[in-house]
Amino acid sequence: MTAATTKDRRLWPANARVAHRTLAGQVDGLTLVDGTPATLTHPVTDLMTAPDGRRDRQLLLGADVSVLEDRDGWSFVHGHDGYVGYVPSDRLTADVVPTHRVGTFATHAYADDDLKSPDVLQLPFGARVRVLDERRHFFETPQGFIPKKHLRPLDRPFTSPATIAQLHFGVPYLWGGNSTRGLDCSGLVAAALHACDIPCPGDADLQEAALGEALAPDADLQRGDLIFWPGHVGMMVDAATMIHANGNAMAVTYEPLANAILRIRTVENSEVTSRRRVEGLSI
Repeated sequence: MTAATTKDRRLWPANARVAHRTLAGQVDGLTLVDGTPATLTHPVTDLMTAPDGRRDRQLLLGADVSVLEDRDGWSFVHGHDGYVGYVPSDRLTADVVPTHRVGTFATHAYADDDLKSPDVLQLPFGARVRVLDERRHFFETPQGFIPKKHLRPLDRPFTSPATIAQLHFGVPYLWGGNSTRGLDCSGLVAAALHACDIPCPGDADLQEAALGEALAPDADLQRGDLIFWPGHVGMMVDAATMIHANGNAMAVTYEPLANAILRIRTVENSEVTSRRRVEGLSI
């Protein structure tokens, strides 16, 4: 784990009492800790700015975090994407090594290896589970029996972020959301890239600073290119059409890029700040 290079609240692994050991020499009066590995146990958990605070991002089942502090039923955690925040302590368990991810829009875990048995849990795309045993049509996991066709081994990441973004078409808009239950513009991009094992920050400003190479304003666009505005991001599905989670439609929608540029300029007085390409992708 590395410390954030700037004191961005979203990425700074310290609170009023503890700090990750990588901040030694940068903080005073705080207890330095190494952090304890843990795994999320619920399908979707809000990562909060403070205990009972507002949602910053979301963590899915099987996400790995480092617990920096447990206090009054809340855990201060550092996530794999660098984000820090608070989650209920009872939504964490000792570090578990997942083997598969949900590779479909959603799935159910069943009580038995029978599609007519009671469903005990619904899981969104990207949730990670550990397979314990294999049956004819189901994998057995700690959460229940999940259809084999709905799980994908973690050592077989997807290769086309745009295809994953399109899987989310129609998902309702949710500020700070990261799942097929609801997500925002940067959540859509993060879900698409993470499914392809491409590191990706959680928010649009950080994504613009970290992802890919800048394109000239008049460069020909291709599938998978990212278009940034202040506080917003979309992904091209072809040379002229973008998919994005947006508050205008309150959903993940397709929109001609030219239309989006004009609409955002007119309604929000905002212009495109960059066009970026993540190299080496299958498009």
